[in-house]
Amino acid sequence: MKKVLITGVNGLLGQKLVHLLDKDEQYNVLATARGESRLPSGSAVEYSSLDVTDEKSVKALIHSYNPDVVIHTAAMTNVDACEDEEQACDLLNVQSVRFIAEALAGSSAQIIHISTDFIFDGLNGPYDEDAEANALSVYGQSKLDSEKVLEQSGVHYCILRTILVYGILPDLSRSNFILWSKSNLEKNKSINVVDDQFRSPTLAEDLAMACKLAMDKKAQGVFNVSGPETFSILELVKMVADHWKLDQSLIGTVTTAELGQKAHRPARTGFILDKAIAELSFKPTSFKVSLDLIEQQLNHVNQTSK
Repeated sequence: MKKVLITGVNGLLGQKLVHLLDKDEQYNVLATARGESRLPSGSAVEYSSLDVTDEKSVKALIHSYNPDVVIHTAAMTNVDACEDEEQACDLLNVQSVRFIAEALAGSSAQIIHISTDFIFDGLNGPYDEDAEANALSVYGQSKLDSEKVLEQSGVHYCILRTILVYGILPDLSRSNFILWSKSNLEKNKSINVVDDQFRSPTLAEDLAMACKLAMDKKAQGVFNVSGPETFSILELVKMVADHWKLDQSLIGTVTTAELGQKAHRPARTGFILDKAIAELSFKPTSFKVSLDLIEQQLNHVNQTSK
């Protein structure tokens, strides 16, 4: 039985990981997050509160649990907030990685760490794993710095870079572009959507499975993990509207410059997935197929909440 410690389990990816590993007898999972557990009732997974920015707590828990694998999903991902709170961003996105790596030093344990397309400037997408990084934002730079921490640590690391993760949970604390656009259009609210940013959106279940594959194969190094197609954000929102037969005339367009967001975003990213497909047996889900899955999940949530 493999002992797996997961950070950030109250988030979307963390919850999907718990769901994936919960009933699998190959794994003994310790789920951690800051504050109270939000794991579904009936989960057999053990939970422990953990603030990954607290060095002593991180090292004490890792030394006592002695995991074979740490899957580190906890992160500060609000890109604009990172511009305002650089110190908090560095602590959560960089120093927490250092604390975990130091706690694992000298062991054979693997750390699986989540990184991002925002380490790139968006001028030459799609990117492979060896492309030169040039972050445009505090958030992107923090994730690039976290990669460097692992590369220099001497521990067994696997970095999974991903893009625009989406999905649903019964009590999702943060929305994502699918739920935001669907909710507003259902209320007949007009929305403005950026039309000059291009991404390869990633289904949360796919990213969770990539973590499991990387763990099972004891993968080392950097892997790109995302959806298989690249769309503009506008195209994505229109596909959401089309799927649920919502009024597309409510969708307006705005440029990145007009939007005036605090953090600079890369214009066009997207990933070349050949390495993850060949070495991890990663099988990305198309966006249209994922919308069918999300509709099924939403229907299930609505039925069980009645």
